[in-house]
Amino acid sequence: MLNFTEKVIPLDVWVTQFVDWLVEGYRPFFQAIKWPVEVTLSAIQGGLVAIPPIVVILLLGVVAWRASGVKLGILTIFTMLFIGLLGLWEDTMITLSMVISSVVFCALAGIPLGICAGRSDNFERALRPLLDAMQTTPAFVYLVPIVMLFSIGNVAGVLATIVFALPPIIRLTSLGIRQVHPELVEAALAFGATSWQVLTRVQIPLALPTIMAGLNQTIMMALSMVVIAALIGAGGLGAPVVLGLNTLDIGVATIGGLSIVLVAIVLDRITQSLGTQKKK
Repeated sequence: MLNFTEKVIPLDVWVTQFVDWLVEGYRPFFQAIKWPVEVTLSAIQGGLVAIPPIVVILLLGVVAWRASGVKLGILTIFTMLFIGLLGLWEDTMITLSMVISSVVFCALAGIPLGICAGRSDNFERALRPLLDAMQTTPAFVYLVPIVMLFSIGNVAGVLATIVFALPPIIRLTSLGIRQVHPELVEAALAFGATSWQVLTRVQIPLALPTIMAGLNQTIMMALSMVVIAALIGAGGLGAPVVLGLNTLDIGVATIGGLSIVLVAIVLDRITQSLGTQKKK
């Protein structure tokens, strides 16, 4: 009779042994994965921290203005000024550098995978279970294997963020490619276009608004995961939130959380506006 009072399948022991085996036997491989992320993050973070704050604020304001108009540009400038006056400017730049680094690698990996999934039913079926697992696994679960494989710090936080934020851009890129009307593809082929020309001149341009929507979702998920990554030593705006939680300091947690919300609003409005322009 099954009463489930004792553990029969020691899955936790097997997983621990497997991760220990990876750490002991494939350390150089994981260090090779870590290196480009570390170099990219260091370059972006060093640049954002070194540039005078007023220059960064004006640049972000110009980007927002060009993306959506004067209102968003003014909102962006006042938002960044407000965050700076809260004393969280450096933490904000660290968070932005982590988000940008994560999104760069998500785009480099996700867009080609999404294109392949959009053009191949077999590849899409094979990829779907993995994407489902990545999206449904709680964010905190990523942290333990990441720490064991890559240690702690900002780079480990970026790697966890890449895994967490990758599925949306793959799914929406695939969806965008599949939504291109088959008659347009057939017409291009009838006029002698190669498969590469059909992809670059027909499918990707028409799918670009959907791809931009995927990029928007990836940025939002990256921002949320970067905050959680503060639990494994990543800096940025997640640090005051975790500090406030540990010390029950509601003031510190509030300004950290408010800054995260404001940064998310600015990034969301900019990327949404870019996607709308591409659609038009």
